[in-house]
Amino acid sequence: MSAQLADDELLITRDFDAPASLLFSLWSEVEHFSKWMGPEGFECPEAEIDFRIGGKYRGMIRSKDHGDSWFGGKYREIDPPNRLVFTWTWDTGPSGEVETLITITFRENDSGLTTMTFHQSPFINVERRNSHIGGWSSLFNKLAAYAAQQQVR
Repeated sequence: MSAQLADDELLITRDFDAPASLLFSLWSEVEHFSKWMGPEGFECPEAEIDFRIGGKYRGMIRSKDHGDSWFGGKYREIDPPNRLVFTWTWDTGPSGEVETLITITFRENDSGLTTMTFHQSPFINVERRNSHIGGWSSLFNKLAAYAAQQQVR
């Protein structure tokens, strides 16, 4: 069974060589979140997380080329280590016009990998949706590298 995505939806599926519990904690604990949040070439010098249903998070990513970009949202569902649902809003810019909903699921495979499924919607148009593919994919590269570092410790 398959479903077709609407033009205002983004879906990225990625395998990580890490347990679901670790990946979940990297999304939910501010001391980890701030180490990998943002695409490659960005840092996250500001982050706050009130990790509970109805709790809010806020952060800022920064790069030399793009400056500071603030974002935030509210947690809607928390089911460790399987599922996380939260809103996402940019403070400014062309995507700041709409609040999106992000749903992330983590499923451990028999091979020892964890499949993370990332879904975000709605976007105001296909161009805004497509503009997020590279950013999230790059961010997931950083997440994978950071998860690998955490397992070595």
